[in-house]
Amino acid sequence: MPKKPVFLLVLLPLAGCISFGAKPPASYLTLDPAAPVAVGEAQSSANAPTITIAVPAVPQELATQRVPVHAGGQAVAYVKDAMWVEQPSRLFARLLADTITSRTGRVVLSSRQSQLDPGAQLTGELRRFGIDEAGSEAVVTFDASLMRGTASVFEKRRFEARVPVAKIETAAVGAALNQAANQVAGEIADWIGR
Repeated sequence: MPKKPVFLLVLLPLAGCISFGAKPPASYLTLDPAAPVAVGEAQSSANAPTITIAVPAVPQELATQRVPVHAGGQAVAYVKDAMWVEQPSRLFARLLADTITSRTGRVVLSSRQSQLDPGAQLTGELRRFGIDEAGSEAVVTFDASLMRGTASVFEKRRFEARVPVAKIETAAVGAALNQAANQVAGEIADWIGR
């Protein structure tokens, strides 16, 4: 019987040394829309066109919450201590939804709602969402595919924005990527139209 308490006492000092994952950053990055949806504004698909926005496909370097840095050639690194609150593809889809709603008046539907009336459908691939070290700039590149109605006719277009970054550190990188993402979202909203 006395062996159990001794064993537990030996393990107690080790409890402070055990870690189950990396230390979280002090704060996480997110995207804020430059054209937010007005609070309390009612929308109805009875008198406004609808659109469904799919979460973009991403390459493996963006299938994470980290911020990639293209460091010349084929090398990809990540900004130290910079992490998104969730994967960039979901953040960008939400930013697109807010921007398209506020700039076009369209009703953005969820994937479940779109089964009844999909309206226009926007899909695509978020090709770049990170930092170009050589140019010291944030780069957002989105290959969009738009089906405007029920006919299977697709329009495709590449959108890209580049915003200078003074220093490759969390705050500067987050602000520059937010600005570039908003620029791309605004151009997409203008392309879709009312």
